[in-house]
Amino acid sequence: MPSEVHRRTFLQLLALAGAGSVALPGLAEAGTGFPLVSRGKAATIVVSPDDQPGVRRVAGDLAADIERVTGVRPAVSAVVPAGGPVVLVGTLGHSPLVDGLVAAGKLDVTGIAGEWETSLSQVVDGRLVLTGSDQRGVIYGVYEVSRRIGVSPWYWWADVPPRRQAELHLPRERFSLGTPHVKYRGFFINDENPALGTWAPAFFGPGKAPGFPNGFNHLFFAKVFETMLRLRANYLWPAVWGRAFAEDDPLNHATAKEYGIVMGTSHEAPMMRGIEEWNRHAVPAVRDAAGNITTPGHDPYGGTGEWSFRRNGEAIKAYWTDGIRRMVREDFEGVVTLGMRGNGDVGLPDGDGIELMREIIATEREILARETGRDLTTVPQVWTLYKEVQRYWAKGLRPPDDVIVVFTDDNWGNIRKMPDLSGPPHPGGYGLYYHFDYVGGGRNYKWVDTALLANTWEQLHQASAYGNDRLWVANVGDMKGNELPLQFFLDYAWDPGALPIERLSAWERAFAAENFGPALASDIAAVLHDYGRLQSRRKPELLNRRITVDAAGTITYDDQMTPFSLVDYGELDRVTGEWRDLAARASKIGARLPKAFQDAYYELVGYEVEASANLYALRRAEFTNLLYAAQGRASANGLAAVTEARFADDLALAEKYNTGIAGGKWQGFQTQPHIDYGDVARYGPNAPWQQPEKDNVALPDVIFPAVKRLDLPAAAALGVAVDGSPDAWPGAAGRPALPEFSPYQTAPPQYVDVFNRGREPFRCTVSAGAPWVQVEPRGGRVTEELRMTVRIDWARAPKGTTTVPITVTGAGTSVVLDAVVRNPVLPARGFVEAGGYVSMEAEHCSANVGAADVAWRRIPDIGRTGAGMTPFPVTAASRAPGAGPRLEYRMTLFTTGPVTVWAYLSPRSNVLPGDGLRYAVSFDDAEPQLVNITTATGADDTAMNRQWERTTSDNVNLTSTRHVVEAAGSHVLKFWMVDPAVIVQKLVVDTGGLRASYLGPPESLRWPW
Repeated sequence: MPSEVHRRTFLQLLALAGAGSVALPGLAEAGTGFPLVSRGKAATIVVSPDDQPGVRRVAGDLAADIERVTGVRPAVSAVVPAGGPVVLVGTLGHSPLVDGLVAAGKLDVTGIAGEWETSLSQVVDGRLVLTGSDQRGVIYGVYEVSRRIGVSPWYWWADVPPRRQAELHLPRERFSLGTPHVKYRGFFINDENPALGTWAPAFFGPGKAPGFPNGFNHLFFAKVFETMLRLRANYLWPAVWGRAFAEDDPLNHATAKEYGIVMGTSHEAPMMRGIEEWNRHAVPAVRDAAGNITTPGHDPYGGTGEWSFRRNGEAIKAYWTDGIRRMVREDFEGVVTLGMRGNGDVGLPDGDGIELMREIIATEREILARETGRDLTTVPQVWTLYKEVQRYWAKGLRPPDDVIVVFTDDNWGNIRKMPDLSGPPHPGGYGLYYHFDYVGGGRNYKWVDTALLANTWEQLHQASAYGNDRLWVANVGDMKGNELPLQFFLDYAWDPGALPIERLSAWERAFAAENFGPALASDIAAVLHDYGRLQSRRKPELLNRRITVDAAGTITYDDQMTPFSLVDYGELDRVTGEWRDLAARASKIGARLPKAFQDAYYELVGYEVEASANLYALRRAEFTNLLYAAQGRASANGLAAVTEARFADDLALAEKYNTGIAGGKWQGFQTQPHIDYGDVARYGPNAPWQQPEKDNVALPDVIFPAVKRLDLPAAAALGVAVDGSPDAWPGAAGRPALPEFSPYQTAPPQYVDVFNRGREPFRCTVSAGAPWVQVEPRGGRVTEELRMTVRIDWARAPKGTTTVPITVTGAGTSVVLDAVVRNPVLPARGFVEAGGYVSMEAEHCSANVGAADVAWRRIPDIGRTGAGMTPFPVTAASRAPGAGPRLEYRMTLFTTGPVTVWAYLSPRSNVLPGDGLRYAVSFDDAEPQLVNITTATGADDTAMNRQWERTTSDNVNLTSTRHVVEAAGSHVLKFWMVDPAVIVQKLVVDTGGLRASYLGPPESLRWPW
């Protein structure tokens, strides 16, 4: 029997060790472990010259990593030295040295040999053997040693310094990383302009690779490939915006082969040829009077310029043929993309007829069989159902059995389709294309990491549970800036079982410990965790777009309004404050880190936190300025200045990234615009979603939307504004009224703002019509504005509902406003109505009632304001309304009659066969009301329409049901599972006083039931 194989990765060891550990986990004490470096001398690294190129190359990386940590560089040799410790690196079946140990019975490779990318580390005859089932298996095992000795996978891409140590001793236990769950795992460098597209040509261009100045050459990709392998990825879609991997540098494919990387092309680039190659070599076609091509003008390396299979099929076939011939000629490992989309990553100009796509795929496979001379079942192929391509699947088109079918998300992290477990299996297997970066509607998001790990985990878990395990690729944009979600994506693809939902926080601590050491790992992980939670509420590029839906369902976009409420529930102030506090925490941690970690901290933590917090502060000042200017407040002018100061800070933070860290290594990388989205006058009709050309660097006084300055009169003039209203008095219609007061309210205290509409200060006084209505302060000097808080002395307030006048006097004018005070008679239990609503986080249910083998499960932080609840297992069958598991919420309502229940749901698609994604709601013992999310929101599983733009931009799908409450008192709201994949974040019962806000009202008070 083979000896026990330990399968704990370095990240798992870090998590198990805990943040307080001093020694690096995964290392042994001197005298007990294998001496990698001891007393100033390093073990010799031995690799056979007959081994595969990737293995020979990685042996040199291991020597360099050991030197980075200890200052001692091991010798790399082709022969075993006569004495001293030896690290033997080699592939089973390719290394005579390793195969000799197997033949002699000294190295047991049971469970390793014949597997895919499986490593083995074992001490044999005093030598440390690092071997594997294939080339990448060995490489992954070698890089795992590098991680254990203190070299982060991000040592180059994020300037993470190695942790210096004089002695390195590795455990002698037999160790394997195991076999990866997903066969092909990697990412797509995409949407790379302007950041990566500015930096790479400068860093790797002229003077670095003569003749290939665009920077996307073999020197650049060598750094990408090395980082991929250190993260245990194996598959890449290279950059495509004006880039052509094969042509930008003829050494690119050879370098991929040297490193052992599997190359692919994106969903729009079939047959191993990027669309840029076609565009570069386009030759105008000659047409007759009817528009038919008579002379294709074929360029053997390009096309006629018309990317149409119907009208220009021969040129396209020749183009595809050349791509496969190049793959055969250069003999690199690849996965061939099938299918076809329009030039520019759009729909086909030929339409989406199913017979056309069937003909396209058949033609591509004919070319592939002819040019490779191989059985097609041995040539990896993939068909990606991106955007409109999914319609072919919906219409019943199925590729040949050996083709991998890749389902995609909706570009915003919500998977659109899962394999149908009730149907026959697809032998080729299924894959996933997922986004951490996107260009398109409702708005580009490319600036900073906005992924929420809980959301990513839930979607990857679902994909894995439905048997999607053949090929996973993530769009990571510039790659840099998305380090954390990319590493998580790849870790999960390697071993989902090692990352249950309960271990998310442990994974974050391990990520922080690996890159910044254990001492502050918990603090840094907490910052990264809260950053992801806050960022997931809304992409920073969307902070100036409010999306509203009227009673008829008409969606309106307003790029000159903040989505967060300026006047209700203190929302914008609250979220801005959360960002401010997070930035302060991050800054304090950064100040405690050693100097060597400062650059890496700014790149991985500091910049994204500080710059995002600054952007919220900018938007808060900007939109408050616009509101105050409309009200005539003197303070509006100061907020205009604050807005411009925050804009200057934004530029300064980017400049620090570009020139102030790592010796200017990342010059040009922080150039992504993120502020002026939506300015149609400046940027044209695509401005609502397409990035602006720049963030008004030359004209900071016209940040879109432009701030306003008032020409104030000299004389003082009274102005009054109240909580919950954008209006101001005198001037606005009607009599102002504060939101309803309740002893059970959890919303921020109501306020009255007294402000000046002129330059001269004045004094004001405030008087309430009842002694138990308390206003603080009761008056004072008003230069620009004075905020007064209104509270109720509930011990003296009468029962029932009372309206109390409050009079504000100043500058010779008075304004009377009303305070409506509701002091209920009924006792309160459970969630308590206050302010005209009951607001409940989904996780705070009174009861979680399972049914058969299904129950609701908590997913931490997946909601915009808390955890979410979703049915588990995710493969559970649908249930009839009222027959499935349910969540119960006990509450006290003081209002009778019609009420509306709003369900805040994660914006998931209908991933399974059926007529939609459904849940049900009922009050007490009433019949459950069925809600079809797909029907209710006007979306479907193939279209990406305006409704989809709203739900993904808001990161919530908001649906409602109407109910009638017959009597005041205790009630139970029941939320029923009907279909799996529904995630409920929050429930709000509107009893008539709910005010508009982005996140919904604060959670209601819960009294013990």
